[in-house]
Amino acid sequence: MKPYKNCQSCGMPFSKDAEGGGTEKNGNKSVVYCSHCYQNGTFTSPDMTVNEMKEKVKGKLMEFGIPKVFTGFFTRNINKLERWKTVR
Repeated sequence: MKPYKNCQSCGMPFSKDAEGGGTEKNGNKSVVYCSHCYQNGTFTSPDMTVNEMKEKVKGKLMEFGIPKVFTGFFTRNINKLERWKTVR
């Protein structure tokens, strides 16, 4: 699988992930998902919906000082990430 610059679950840049990405079952770093979304080969919130993820990311963005009015812009394409492509 090709490496990505952003988590394919939440959209966070890997450069902002303190752990440098999630982990696979064998302990290798994931090149697809961040450490907040993926650990030991499974999603940390496996039952989360794409809309729940958008709301979670909006909340995190506001914690980092992004005005609420801009959070929709930053989360508008989450549904196009690999994790959510097959989920409807």
